[in-house]
Order: sequence, then structure tokens, then C-alpha cells
Amino acid sequence: MAEQHEFDQGYWERRWHQAHHDGPGAMDGSPPNPHLVRETGSLVPGTALDAGCGAGAEAIWLASHGWQVTAADIAAEALARAAGRATDIEVSGHVRWVGADLTVWDPGMRFDLVTTHYAHPAMPQLAFYDRISAWVAPGGTLLIVGHLHASGATGHGHHPPAEASVTLTDITAGLDSTKWTVVTAAEHIRTVTGPGGQAKPLHDVVVRATRRP
Repeated sequence: MAEQHEFDQGYWERRWHQAHHDGPGAMDGSPPNPHLVRETGSLVPGTALDAGCGAGAEAIWLASHGWQVTAADIAAEALARAAGRATDIEVSGHVRWVGADLTVWDPGMRFDLVTTHYAHPAMPQLAFYDRISAWVAPGGTLLIVGHLHASGATGHGHHPPAEASVTLTDITAGLDSTKWTVVTAAEHIRTVTGPGGQAKPLHDVVVRATRRP
């Protein structure tokens, strides 16, 4: 029987606890996602939300490039590691770390940029994207980087479960063309270093859209 993934707080705390005992790795020592760097590098910095920030690589990169970042995650251990990394490189004053269940949390504001990278909450993946898209300000940007649902696709050195994977068509179909302009809709395969130093292909789906004013 296939393993069931609830993606609740307990699941993520266990994952981060295990990662701590396994030693430094992709969950806490990775550079920022290259899709983020490419897709946001030309944007004018403003307010940003990193939804499901993990160990904070993307939030820290944004803060170091002039963004005022709210970084939210359900796992307390992930946020502690992220805050420590931010202090080490002196950008902590530009990041607000928030412990939050993104399925029920309300940020109380809209952002110039809302981004998420492989975040898997305890709700359907596409419903999660729809939820966070509501937090993008008029004229702002939504950037989604997810696991591509494809035969043989891998993610973070493992086979992501079906409930954590999406297709390009699924994401773009959920963006009402009267409200959004899709700027990027692409599938990528890149190589990452998996457990034991082995090279692994990572299949990504990347969507960047601008909310119409």
C-alpha cells in the first residue's frame, strides 16, 4: 500500500527533526531556488510572502535583494534554522518569520510578491495555490514552483507522492485570465545532489503571473 502523506504539522516536524539528525543537507543548507532568482531578479523590490519557507533560502535571498519579506511555515524547527541563517548574514531585519498553518492563516494584507517552492500543505495542492493567490496585491506577482506530475518524476531526491505533484495545465487553468496575466509557464528538469552525493533529476513546473490592476 502506498504511504499516505498528511502534510500536517506533525509530519513536517518529524521531517525536520529527521533532517537534523541526518546532518546538513538540502532541507537546510540549499541555495535559493534558481527559478526564484531568474523570475524575480528584474522585479522592483517591495513586500513579499514566502509561503512554506522551510529553512529560508528563498526568503533570505529576497531580503538580501531589497524585499521586505514575511516568511511563513508550519514547522517550528524549520523557522528556527531559517532565523539563524538570516542572522548570520545580517538580513534578519528584513524578514518576519511566522509560524503558521497556511490552510487557515490569514496574513491580513496583500503583497507585491507571493511565492511558494515545493510547499505541501494539509489541503489539495491546487486549492493551496488558489488560496495564496488571493494574497497578491493588484499589479503584484505570483510565483509557483512545484513538483511536476510526470512519469518517473523525482523531487528532493525522492519520488513525490501524487498529492504533492501538479501539472502546468492544472496551475494555469486555475488563473482566471480576466484577473491574471501569465508571464511564465514552463517545465524544467535540473540536476540536484541527492542523498549520498548522488545526482538526481528534479522535475519542476514554474508559473509566474501578474495580477491585473
